[in-house]
Amino acid sequence: MEWLLQPWPWWLSGILIGLTVPLLYLLAGKAFGISTSLQEAGALCVPHSKMEYLSKFDRIGGLWTLVFAFGIGIGSLIATRFLSADPKPFLPESFWSVSGAIKLIVGGFLIGFGTRYAGGCTSGHSITGISNLNWPSLLATICFFAGGLAVTWGLGSLLF
Repeated sequence: MEWLLQPWPWWLSGILIGLTVPLLYLLAGKAFGISTSLQEAGALCVPHSKMEYLSKFDRIGGLWTLVFAFGIGIGSLIATRFLSADPKPFLPESFWSVSGAIKLIVGGFLIGFGTRYAGGCTSGHSITGISNLNWPSLLATICFFAGGLAVTWGLGSLLF
């Protein structure tokens, strides 16, 4: 049980994440990605929307995306609280304030908008898209990394 409490090697985690793509295709006939859960939530909350994006969405067939997103949240909570030798807080202290909440809301909106604008999320493009040899997914992944580096090493220090 001790091995479970320690950080796993990056290569083992990468292999396990990589195996989810073919397993999800084989076992459920679904593509790996999470951004569709936002569309599912919107379609469930506004079932009679005039927006085709929400009204034409297969609510029953897409329900698994909400279960998947909920499972990620619960799994991360269990992992950080109960399966870690050094439990971590839910959010860093800097986000338990009005300015921190605003940063989270604005960041969430930008990520949601960018995800829809890019035609998918980082997991959808970087894991599923590249494994299917989808060249736009490779370009999107390069842009994700470039944007992440720009914020981490430049703009991020001005905002945070």
